[in-house]
Amino acid sequence: MHRAWFVAAVTFVTILGAAAFRSLPGLLIDPLHQEFHWSRGTIGLAVSVNLALYGLTAPFAAALMDRFGIRRVVAVALLVIAIGSGATVWMTAAWQLMLCWGLLVGLGSGSMALAFAATVTNRWFTERRGLVTGILTAASASGQLIFLPLLSWIISEHDWRPAAVTVALAALAVVPFVWLLLRDHPADVGLKPYGSPEFVEKPPPVPGAARRTVNVLFSAARTGPFWLLAGTFAICGASTNGLIQTHFVPAAHDHGMPITAAASLLAVIGIFDVVGTIASGWFTDRFEPRRLLAVYYALRGVSLLFLPMLLAPSVQLPMVFFIVFYGLDWVATVPPTLALCREQYGDDSAIVFGWVLASHQVGAALVAFLGGFARDTFGSYDVVWYASGALCAVAALMALVIRRRPGTKVALA
Repeated sequence: MHRAWFVAAVTFVTILGAAAFRSLPGLLIDPLHQEFHWSRGTIGLAVSVNLALYGLTAPFAAALMDRFGIRRVVAVALLVIAIGSGATVWMTAAWQLMLCWGLLVGLGSGSMALAFAATVTNRWFTERRGLVTGILTAASASGQLIFLPLLSWIISEHDWRPAAVTVALAALAVVPFVWLLLRDHPADVGLKPYGSPEFVEKPPPVPGAARRTVNVLFSAARTGPFWLLAGTFAICGASTNGLIQTHFVPAAHDHGMPITAAASLLAVIGIFDVVGTIASGWFTDRFEPRRLLAVYYALRGVSLLFLPMLLAPSVQLPMVFFIVFYGLDWVATVPPTLALCREQYGDDSAIVFGWVLASHQVGAALVAFLGGFARDTFGSYDVVWYASGALCAVAALMALVIRRRPGTKVALA
């Protein structure tokens, strides 16, 4: 077996753990509201800072990996997460939540976002990139969701502070794992990238990471496909991380469902997300990515319109169907979006995808805040579900009008 698959496995585990560190904020809304009497909008604002920085850090992290190497950047990011999460146990004011969980954990987790997966995929693979992207994307989403039952149990049995300490210790535990097993480039071990007919020399470190990141943004921003990709991915973030991940548990609790039961439903989303995202990567290697995106967004929008009718004190069969369906579609959008970035922007695609991911998290941040504000204002989340469903319909139309770059191979569909 080619060494690239072992590197992908290490990256998968690392992203899984890193993403798990971001699964806690949605569970903290009610406990922090009860203990400190902060409004849900205030707590949602801290979550928004976390989500926005998670995205805005990604393109700079991709450039820093080109400059200093993957291992160094990821190891430092894990240490920042541990500090931010551990320090929350001493907070007494809302600004401290925004500093620790918003700023520090947002910066750390953003350095191990999907731009990290794009960097590993671009360096180690020339074939099966869609499949590998799907696998690593599944790790990103599933890590946030699979750990929810454990963290919700810790909160319900032992308060929220032990859960924050658990996240900090988990981040520290991953550091030696990354440092010993992860490798920056196939040339480091004398191998060709998987599927490459010839050996590829390791490129020299690229100085001026921040300048290069900004220059790539300015160059991509002059093209229409960039804004369409950024717009569709912003809606993707709004309807997943910002909406379901942040507000599903408190919304279900509003209808009488226990927090542990609601968190378990999110975990089921994480399980089926693995299947859906890997399948999406397989489809992306074979079918037109624009059409795949249109189908994914359209189906997601329809499902959100039905969600307000499914929330109840207990878990009914229609809710299970929604959870399974939403899990299959959760981040199935990532492989075709990354494929379109490669098609349009070539060697700069990892950094461009980092900026597209930034739009994803900005969309998530806006809905994380507006969802809490809507709950405080209207007394329910219904308006948020309906508005997000309508946005997904807009995203489906946007995906269909992305122009194909001249000379690219047309996938069969």
